Amino acid sequence: MKQVYFDNAATTPMRDAVIERMTDVMRQNFGNASSTHGMGRSAKSLMETSRKTIASFFNVHASEIVFTAGGTEADNLVLRSAVRDLGVTEIITSKLEHHAVLHTVEQLQKEYDITVSYVKLLENGVIDLNHLEQLLQSPSKKLVSLMHVNNEIGNKLDIQKVATLCKAHQALFHSDTVQSVGHYHLDLQTIPVDFIAASAHKFHGPKGVGFAFIRKGSGIKALIFGGEQERGYRAGTEAIHNIAGMETALKLSYDNLDAERKHISELKAYFIEQLKNMSPDITFNGNCDDSENSTYTVINVCLPITPEKGGMLHFQLDLKGIACSRGSACQSGSNQNSHVLSEILIPEHLMKPSVRFSFSSFNTKAEVDYVIEVLKEFV
Repeated sequence: MKQVYFDNAATTPMRDAVIERMTDVMRQNFGNASSTHGMGRSAKSLMETSRKTIASFFNVHASEIVFTAGGTEADNLVLRSAVRDLGVTEIITSKLEHHAVLHTVEQLQKEYDITVSYVKLLENGVIDLNHLEQLLQSPSKKLVSLMHVNNEIGNKLDIQKVATLCKAHQALFHSDTVQSVGHYHLDLQTIPVDFIAASAHKFHGPKGVGFAFIRKGSGIKALIFGGEQERGYRAGTEAIHNIAGMETALKLSYDNLDAERKHISELKAYFIEQLKNMSPDITFNGNCDDSENSTYTVINVCLPITPEKGGMLHFQLDLKGIACSRGSACQSGSNQNSHVLSEILIPEHLMKPSVRFSFSSFNTKAEVDYVIEVLKEFV
């Protein structure tokens, strides 16, 4: 059976070079980076070299990169400490954020009785920056948390504009950049964001490792307590092989960024063209069919299929060897509608099945043709 993997927004396959690097590190550099003997120092040196390399891609100091178990932990570290330690009493966010942000904010509201304000949405789920500016007028100590690239519909935020707006109103700015790190250059000296979160498995690295960028002097404190690893930000013995794998994956992503972006962009444009040719009743969720205002890696399409027929769509696609998502992968095992689509779709479209297809440089035009042929059996 043909296998097509179009679920790269959920996770990406590791590059061979990443696997080779990790295997070599596990064999040769298995020492504990906190140990003072030679093998420990070797592991520590490798880890700090990885930290410097990663920091260089964002034009920041190595001390501002904190290794975590992934994007979710990085989001929690920033949001919880901002309330607990920095005196933040109001968080401004949107209802389209990843649950790593939304559920954390909801929990903080219960624990600390903070104010949570949600930015209004314009057509197609675009953040209303005028409303954001209005919310920033309040005198409370504020943190804004808005993702750079939406993981379900691919909408891109003008992160430069939001960061500048927050700085002008003395508000902290945190951005979940899980879907954009490795796919876009982010110069964090030019973009005055205070915190970002990233996860290696979104750019062909290993699962279980990511990082937070924490701007120097922010005052953020630990989420996980124990040893003094990560300059006291994050206790626990570092997974050196994962960190090295993440460094390699990020370096390869940025080294090949232009060529791979061109390939994937052309693939996405071809897919959209074929979908439009297949049926005029197909619609695209968010701005995913707008190359200027969405990421080049995601399409979220609403298919003109009855709810009864649509209920079996993902099962049938899976039987045909096609891996894709109903919404985000975090919700694909649930019968609930995507919280993102529930915010932006009219009831008529919400009743129809929506499918997210997400791409990487490993995908081909032939795979798109195969998926289109299979979809024709349903549409």
